[in-house]
Amino acid sequence: MKYAIIDLGSNTFHLLIVEKQGDTLHQLFKEQLPTKIAKAGINQGFITNEATERALSVLRIFRQHIDQHEVLAQNIKALGTSAIRNAANGHEFCQTILQETGITIEVISGTREAELIYEGVRQGIDLGEAPSLLMDIGGGSVEFIIGNASRIFWKQSFEIGGQRLLEKFVQTEPISSGAIQRMHSYFQEQLLPLVNAAHQYAPQVLVGSSGSFDTLVDMDFMHRLGQLPSTTQTSFELSLTEFYRAYDLLTTLTREERMAIPGMIELRVEMIVPGVVLIAHVLNSLQIKQIRSTTYALKEGVMQWAVG
Repeated sequence: MKYAIIDLGSNTFHLLIVEKQGDTLHQLFKEQLPTKIAKAGINQGFITNEATERALSVLRIFRQHIDQHEVLAQNIKALGTSAIRNAANGHEFCQTILQETGITIEVISGTREAELIYEGVRQGIDLGEAPSLLMDIGGGSVEFIIGNASRIFWKQSFEIGGQRLLEKFVQTEPISSGAIQRMHSYFQEQLLPLVNAAHQYAPQVLVGSSGSFDTLVDMDFMHRLGQLPSTTQTSFELSLTEFYRAYDLLTTLTREERMAIPGMIELRVEMIVPGVVLIAHVLNSLQIKQIRSTTYALKEGVMQWAVG
């Protein structure tokens, strides 16, 4: 039996096609394409016409791949996240997608998104018994989960994703020190529930999933080894030294200069700037000294959910 999972993120759409043989899942196809459906509308609470057209272009491509793999309609899971769930025209957007591509979008809550991210992360990395802080930076929202290999202790979704921060704080290239300071003040205010939960559960490790963390790992590999990591590797360690080396580069270079960094991709060249400021804030405010990362996230969590 074949299954297709589509993660309609606020910046990127992901497609994962798997086949279940007995109790084993085999990955048949995987692709991520930029749509930036949050661009120019997310802080106003709507999806622009241009964003809808970008989404349709990508989903038509995904539909072709799904049809080529002969996935049955009932085995397609398409999940909408922050940009769609918070848009006044989110329902209209979903109807347009259904009419044009035949893909039904299920819009999930931030809480459900956090649960699925946790399910995905623990497939890709051994969390062990001690509580870790899982962090997934999307374009619209950021999910934080405190958990170990067997359970979630606490979870919350915050509407402070990369595209929101970009449009709210980043007005110059490179970003100004004043904008960074304003972001830290904003995070201090917004992330109070996280600080309280961290005091209770005392996570010692930050586990980043996909997105900006993938790019930080790629930058690390290119810097140290001159090559990208294997596509089959799902679990990584990122030293604090390497994180702060990357942070200094990303917050002092222009967009064009950031594009020239080995390991950087155009998909992340803008949103990674507020992303690393947020990561630095979490590390400093919670006194976390270890960073791990996994390429697995929501779509892998949905995969487990879809096939049972």
